[in-house]
Amino acid sequence: MARFSRLEVLTELMRGGLVPLFYEGDLQVARKIVEACLEGGARVLEFTNRGDFAWQVFSELEKGLAQANSPAILGAGTVDDAPTAALFIASGANFIVAPTFNVEVARLCNRRKIPYIPGCATVTEIATAEEWGAEVCKVFPGQQVGGPEFIRAVHGPRPWSNLMPTGGVSPTRESIYAWIEAGACAVGLGSQLISKQRVRQAEYARVSEDVRQALVWVQEARQARKS
Repeated sequence: MARFSRLEVLTELMRGGLVPLFYEGDLQVARKIVEACLEGGARVLEFTNRGDFAWQVFSELEKGLAQANSPAILGAGTVDDAPTAALFIASGANFIVAPTFNVEVARLCNRRKIPYIPGCATVTEIATAEEWGAEVCKVFPGQQVGGPEFIRAVHGPRPWSNLMPTGGVSPTRESIYAWIEAGACAVGLGSQLISKQRVRQAEYARVSEDVRQALVWVQEARQARKS
């Protein structure tokens, strides 16, 4: 069962504006990554389903967070079908993210009041996902579908759409500013933020610094958009 309600998850996602995402098959290393992101100020984290027995690592990771009463809001990503979504939800996933939109996953998440953030690459896909209850749609792959200008264009006729690009977002001021000023409600950052090299060299303090800086840029870009 999820530790955080759908409203809590979405509120924190919209507040922070950054979702670090990662996959790590070593449970102890995964714990250190989560701690580093928390230290940097990010609470909403996506563990991607990209390795054998990923759900088992996720289950133990979330179990430890629950026992420690951690503020980390851990969700599962790269979830394409309802059986896989059910497996992660039973393991404590607080939200589900996917590279595609799937009606059965949407129905399952709605039944359990779990936020579903599906991948969308067209306005029709975004509209359909919203009809099925998606409060936030993942624009994926962000750069290939049109970059920041895609979000700006979608918001012309659909200013209410909450769009979070993943893929094509870099942990740089220029990239984050471009996406947020175009109207993105948040950005998803993966291997460029949590690089294999830094994890391999146990540079978790550097990960925290990068997360902290990315969050600052998100907030600065939001202020710039208002002015």
